[in-house]
Amino acid sequence: MTGRHMQIGEAAERVGLSIRTIRHYEEAGLIVPSARSDGGFRLYTEPDLDRLRVVKRMKPLGFTLDEMRDLLAVLDDLTAGTGDRESLLERLAGYQEAAEERVGTLRRQLAMAEGFAQQMQDHLNQHR
Repeated sequence: MTGRHMQIGEAAERVGLSIRTIRHYEEAGLIVPSARSDGGFRLYTEPDLDRLRVVKRMKPLGFTLDEMRDLLAVLDDLTAGTGDRESLLERLAGYQEAAEERVGTLRRQLAMAEGFAQQMQDHLNQHR
C-alpha cells in the first residue's frame, strides 16, 4: 500500500479533509506531494496521508502552522534517525504535554456545554 500514489481528491477523502484545506497546508509548507503525474496532478502516498492526519489532529487543539511544521520536522528527523535524538524527544514530549493540557481544557468546556444544554432541556420540560 505504501508505494501507491493517489490524486488529491482520493487523499482528501481518505483523510477527511477538503481539497482546499490540503492545498492550504501545501502552501504553508506542511505537506509536499510525493510526486506529480504526467499531467501535472499532485500525487500522494500513505506517508503523505499520515502527515495530513497529524495536522488534522493538531488543528482543533489550537496549534499554529509553525508548531505543526516544527512537530512534523521532529517526527521526520526521528524517523530518519537524523538530528540530536535526545533534543528531538524532548521537543516531542513538549508537544505531547501541550496536547494533554489542551485536551483537558476541551473536556472542561464540553462539560460546561453539556450542563448548559441540560439546563435548557430542564427549562423546556418545566414549561411544557
